[in-house]
Amino acid sequence: MAENITIIEHPLIQHKLSLMRKAETSTAKFRSLMTEISMLLAYEVTRDLPLRYETIQTPMAEMEAPILAPDKKLVVVSIMRAGQGILDGILQLIPSARVGHIGIYRDPNSLVPIEYYFKVPHDIEDRDMLIVDPMMATGNSAVAAVHRLKQTNPKSIKFLCILAAPEGINHFQDHHPDVPIYAAAIDQGLDAYGYIIPGLGDAGDRLFGTK
Repeated sequence: MAENITIIEHPLIQHKLSLMRKAETSTAKFRSLMTEISMLLAYEVTRDLPLRYETIQTPMAEMEAPILAPDKKLVVVSIMRAGQGILDGILQLIPSARVGHIGIYRDPNSLVPIEYYFKVPHDIEDRDMLIVDPMMATGNSAVAAVHRLKQTNPKSIKFLCILAAPEGINHFQDHHPDVPIYAAAIDQGLDAYGYIIPGLGDAGDRLFGTK
């Protein structure tokens, strides 16, 4: 396995991923599953969030209770449009997170990523960044997004996807070996059109019901 990548193999994640892969899974069910799996993935990705202790009063007694350190600020950046499905799940788990968006589409002929939208919070230098996109196929979009977002100087960057192809991982790590990747699975590879095999199809189309 490549370095600086974590495969999150929790049984619930793997089960929900299998349901997402099925061609007969409806748009509504696919969307629901992506939200659920995103919450489970975020649980693992945020495992290293620091805590501090605060005095609180329970119905029975006073205690020193752990809470998230207030200086640990998170921004979640969605690679549009499919990243929105992961973003929605993470925000259910961490509603206080700030949100950024980067719009990138893949030219169908050259597979080169083209940026069409960019918006992130102004105080990005004080925040840890989690970039989300369901698929890391060729890795071109992920590489371009991280390159663009590094220019905003966040405190740290992690990349979260549901599926990755070996070609995409290698390409990404050639350009950004310092950015850890978190994924639910690494699939076999890419077809001639740059889609992950066996994959789950086009995540954006399946998420939003488009073809």
